[in-house]
Amino acid sequence: MSDDVVLAVDFGGTKVEAAWVDSSGQVFEAGRNRAPTGPDATSSELEQSVVRVVDTALAQIPAGTRVVGVGIAAAGPVDEDNGTVSPINLPRWRRHPLRQLISDRLPDPLHDIPVHLHRDGVAIVLAAQWLGNAIGARNLMGMVLSTGIGGGFIVDGRVLAGNSGHIGQIQVSGFTGEVSIGSRTTLESVASGPHAVAWARAQGWTGESGEDLAASYRDGGDIAYSAVLRVSEAVGQAICSAAALVELDTVAIGGGFSRVTPDLLPLIQSVVNRHPLQYISRVKILDAGLPEDAPLAGAAALIYRRDIVGLP
Repeated sequence: MSDDVVLAVDFGGTKVEAAWVDSSGQVFEAGRNRAPTGPDATSSELEQSVVRVVDTALAQIPAGTRVVGVGIAAAGPVDEDNGTVSPINLPRWRRHPLRQLISDRLPDPLHDIPVHLHRDGVAIVLAAQWLGNAIGARNLMGMVLSTGIGGGFIVDGRVLAGNSGHIGQIQVSGFTGEVSIGSRTTLESVASGPHAVAWARAQGWTGESGEDLAASYRDGGDIAYSAVLRVSEAVGQAICSAAALVELDTVAIGGGFSRVTPDLLPLIQSVVNRHPLQYISRVKILDAGLPEDAPLAGAAALIYRRDIVGLP
């Protein structure tokens, strides 16, 4: 490990986690900890969880290292200029000053270090370009297929920051799913893990989870196959729409549901390849190749890779 470390904080809809990360992207286990969040938590409880993980990490700064910043990846929407967050699935926090909350926990010797907050999709695409299978890509979309669907963009070597990149909220034509943030026609409402499972169950499938769906697909189940094909068509359509608006060469896909079957990414690639416009059909689909620590590494990248984000 190098001598420089960043305090990385990953704040999401179910938990908040903090850890020290070095300049190679390696996460220290000492000081790493998490606390629950969740839609039923009060504002005070959310604050207490953040304070707990940050204070625990600060009490265990790795010996012989120099703290060079704090990177905060948060569920969006976010207001980067003011350092506030309004996570869709955490209704008690609207325009909540998360960056200031964390800055206030820093001891006096660390008061001058940079503290940067961005949306979690920005952190994930940074991690894919820094540590994953899309290393060095200049025109990249990172996607997460999981309980929800999110993402972020790097275009011409620079991050599109702010709240751009919410690929899960793009409208997909010809599909209707379950309600997600008030809509039944977004990519997330159709292709996220829980919604894909719900669709399969509505067709008569008797499984209960993404893992069950994966097993049924391996066993040759017709409904499971149809569910995976439906996901690939919707995700492929969304990628084509994104590539029509933003210059893309590569899409790096990760997240738990992206591993429902090894066939999923090739199926998505085939949808993209069928597009009649060559600048869209040439877009390459990759497994993001991200480790379990990717959200924390991506948060740390807000400091280590801040030139790509356009930060001082």
